[in-house]
Amino acid sequence: MKILIIGNGIAGITAARHIRKNSDHEIIVISGETDHFYSRTALMYIFMGHMRFEETKPYEDWFWMKNRIQLYRAWVETVDTDQKHVILDNGKSMSYDKLIIATGSSSNYFGWPGQDLKGVQGLYNMMDLEELEKNAQHCKHAVIVGGGLIGIELGEMLHSRHIPVTFLIREDSYWNNVLPPGESAMVSKHIREHGFNLITSKNLGEIIGDERGCVTGIKIKETGEEIECDLVGITAGVHPNIEFIKSSKIDTNRGVLVNHYLETNIPDVYAIGDCAEFKEPIAGRRPIEQVWYTGRMQGEVLAQNIVGNRQPYRPGPWFNSAKFLDIEYQTYGMVMPKLKEGEESLYWEHPDGKMCVHIVYQPADKKFIGINTFGIRMRHHLFDQWLREEQSVEYVLRNLRAANFDPEFCKMYEREIIQQYNQQTGSSVYLQSKRSFSSVLSFLKK
Repeated sequence: MKILIIGNGIAGITAARHIRKNSDHEIIVISGETDHFYSRTALMYIFMGHMRFEETKPYEDWFWMKNRIQLYRAWVETVDTDQKHVILDNGKSMSYDKLIIATGSSSNYFGWPGQDLKGVQGLYNMMDLEELEKNAQHCKHAVIVGGGLIGIELGEMLHSRHIPVTFLIREDSYWNNVLPPGESAMVSKHIREHGFNLITSKNLGEIIGDERGCVTGIKIKETGEEIECDLVGITAGVHPNIEFIKSSKIDTNRGVLVNHYLETNIPDVYAIGDCAEFKEPIAGRRPIEQVWYTGRMQGEVLAQNIVGNRQPYRPGPWFNSAKFLDIEYQTYGMVMPKLKEGEESLYWEHPDGKMCVHIVYQPADKKFIGINTFGIRMRHHLFDQWLREEQSVEYVLRNLRAANFDPEFCKMYEREIIQQYNQQTGSSVYLQSKRSFSSVLSFLKK
C-alpha cells in the first residue's frame, strides 16, 4: 500500500514514523518547505543565534533512508480524489492508496491596505525566517500587529538584535482572549518592563509604503496616528493551510473536516494537525487545535487506524506551555479568560510580579478544573493524572509540593497560597507533611 503524506511537520512525520513501526507500507512525505523535518518552535532560536538549523532536526539525515520513509521536495497544487493522485508544482503527479493531509497553518491577513508591501510578513515557517533575516538587516523600528505566542516570540527575536519594537493589539491587555485578567495584566506589565512599546485597544488601519514598494510605517485605524517602521510583523493568529484542497471534493470549513477517527468525507483521505477541523468537537475542546502536542497525538492515532488498529482520537486533559520573554507559562485543564457559571478561582501572585498561580474549581463539589502557572515549572504528568481522576481543588492544594519542580518555591510560597484559599473560602486546608511528600515522590519515581 502506498501512503502519501502532505506536510513534514510534527503531525505528518509522527504519522509516518508510527506507520513504519507497525507496517511495511510504502511511505512518501511531500513538502515544499524544507528537505527535512525540523522543530518549528525552534525558529526563534536560529534567528537569535542560539541554535543552527542542523541542531533543530530531531533525526539525522540518514534516518529517513534507514526507515524507508521517502522525502520529496515539492508543493502540492491540487488533489484528485477520483483518480487518487496529487498534482505537484513541478508538473508531476503522484498516486496514492491513502492520503494524509498535514499541511499546518498560515498567518492571518485581513485585507489591510499595504499588506503586500516588502517588509510585511508573518512568522510560521522556514521561508518566513529567511525573509525575516533580510527584513531585519537594516531595520530601525518594527511594528508587530497582534499578540499571542507568535507575537511575543517575534518581539523577543527582534529585541535580541536591539531593534525597537512596538506591539499594536486590539485587546485592552496582552492575549486577554486566552488569558484571564490577572495573568494578562502581569504579561502586559512584563512586556513593557523589557522596553517594548505596547499599544492596546487599537487596530491596524493601513500599512504605508514608498515608491519602491517598501513599508515605511503604519496608520492606526481609530486615531489616524502614523508610526514609522521598516518592518511589520503580522501575528494576528493563523488559519489552516488548505487553499489547494478547496477545489477538490474533500469537505472543508475553516479546516479539512474530519470525524473522531481523523477521516474526511472521502474514503482513504485523512487530515491531522493544524489543518484538521473536527465536525463534532470533543467536549470542552475547540474544533481546530493548533498546538504541537495535539498534532503529535493525532499523528500517532491516525497511524494506528491506517495499520488496522482502529481507535478514536482522545486527547485527554488540555495542556500547553510557552515563554513570555523570561517567564515560563504552563496551563493544565481549562482556565478560560472568564469564569463559566458554577466556577470559582484562586489567584495568587508573588509581590515581584514575576510568578503567579491561578486555579479554577467548582465550589459546589470542589472539583479541580484547571491551573495556570507563570514563572513556576510544574510536573505535567501529575496534573494530567489529577484531572483524569477528577481530584478536588483541596487535594491539589495539599499536594502542590509534589507537583512542583522547584523546591525553593515549595518552601517559600505554598503555605501562602493555601492560606489565601482558606481565607477566601473559610476552609482549613493544610499542606501535605514532608513524610507524605516523600511518599508521593517515591511513587512517582517507580
